[in-house]
Amino acid sequence: MGILDSLQSLAGQAGQSAGTDQAKVAGGFIEALAQHPGGIQGVMDAFKSSGMAEHVGNWSTGASTTATPDQIQQGLGSTGLIDTIAAKTGVSTTVVQTALATIVPMAIQHFAPNGQATEPGSMGGMAQQLLSKFL
Repeated sequence: MGILDSLQSLAGQAGQSAGTDQAKVAGGFIEALAQHPGGIQGVMDAFKSSGMAEHVGNWSTGASTTATPDQIQQGLGSTGLIDTIAAKTGVSTTVVQTALATIVPMAIQHFAPNGQATEPGSMGGMAQQLLSKFL
């Protein structure tokens, strides 16, 4: 089983067993991230191309630990991730944006410390760590 299969399995288990919308969105985000072109680097690039490079830099170093729903919409609106996660989790796009305001900075900090995307081999453990914060 490859790393993407492991992440999808982990995310599916988290989403199904989650009692909160935030946990469902976290699981949906990890699953969508595994399928998104470029993975976490693609997400970071989307934010950077939306004029949010400074935010990405702050999130990757842990200097800023949250975003706003509007920043999530600005950075990810054109990627389709918000709609994909909403469809996978059965929650509204507004709920997804609100939850991702916490999740995205954490994911960038964990998956791309100091702005460098981590090697795929270590993503499974980091995904499990990230998801455990919401379960």
